[in-house]
Amino acid sequence: METITSAQNPKIKNLLLLQEKSRARREQGLFVVEGRRELEHCLGAGYTVRTLFICPEIYGTMDSVENYFLCSSPKNQFSTESGLSVIEIPEQLYRKVAYRESTEGIIAEVEYKSLKLEDLKLPENPLVMVLESVEKPGNLGAVLRSADAAGVDAVIFCDPLTDLYNPNLIRASIGAVFTVPTVAASSEETIAFLKARGIQILTAQLQDSSLYYDVDMRRGTALVMGTEATGLTDVWRQAASAHIRIPMLGRLDSLNVSVSAAILLFEAVRQRQ
Repeated sequence: METITSAQNPKIKNLLLLQEKSRARREQGLFVVEGRRELEHCLGAGYTVRTLFICPEIYGTMDSVENYFLCSSPKNQFSTESGLSVIEIPEQLYRKVAYRESTEGIIAEVEYKSLKLEDLKLPENPLVMVLESVEKPGNLGAVLRSADAAGVDAVIFCDPLTDLYNPNLIRASIGAVFTVPTVAASSEETIAFLKARGIQILTAQLQDSSLYYDVDMRRGTALVMGTEATGLTDVWRQAASAHIRIPMLGRLDSLNVSVSAAILLFEAVRQRQ
């Protein structure tokens, strides 16, 4: 057990660096998880905690930490015997380093564990969500929450502009980035992967499209969405099995990507029941 009280301590500076810089996360192979619920999902998915920052005034004693997270970790990654470093920090310092004001006094540095397309274990007739070049971490996190709720078999971020371990993405997903198999890949790699497995590709777009509820989603299906500003690139439009759209009855011509994703995902759920 170590106690740190200064924001100038190198370990605190590195924690902030990992929160702010994707390059630092890649170089160190570490990312930051903040909050009890998010860390529980992280451990449940088999990730390993390297360093744990605890604020006793907010969270409680070390015994309560161990009892809670040992129960959350089937592989027992949360163990001081496995090389975990535990650092206590006072509330004043915790408030400076915490990404959120309402978290429960616990922050962890966690080892990277990156899935690849070939690592995905898809069932028969899978439901897959594909997002091309969607940049905002909040939108990505919200889509992951919907994907978890809809029982999606995989989420694929194509040509991502935000890394999977961005703290805002983890926060917006409430840990769903750990509960849903999530992969980053190029559009070309993803199209080849889907076609090799006979998974139909349904692209969300306004042009030359059918209403989404008129398309059969009971077979293996990948729902593909792009950015709100530019939509999908031609490589996806040309690869599509069908183009689908959500009817827009007002004066605007688009919805937030996370809202659109939820509508399409739960239509697939409805059809499959």
